[in-house]
Amino acid sequence: MKAVWNGKVIAEADKDDLIYIEQNWYFPPTSINQDYLRKSPTPYTCPWKGVCQYFDVGEDDNWSTDNAWSYPNPLPGAFERVHKDFANYVAFWRDVQVTE
Repeated sequence: MKAVWNGKVIAEADKDDLIYIEQNWYFPPTSINQDYLRKSPTPYTCPWKGVCQYFDVGEDDNWSTDNAWSYPNPLPGAFERVHKDFANYVAFWRDVQVTE
């Protein structure tokens, strides 16, 4: 599967390596091209996943705010609910298209 922003592949991995949580595909950290992500200061804490890290997606002077996110340290109960360790996996939305 691929995550594409502005015609550029910013993440790519086999579907079997992704984790599907709440209608979002989470890509493994090793599949992400970090050149297209920068940490966002936007705060959010999910009641069952924990503290979220948002990322802006883009390059140069063209950035889409908060279009990616991950959970660096998910709550212990989240692993039981998802049945996998999804720490630092990255999900995308809005301006990023995820395709098979």
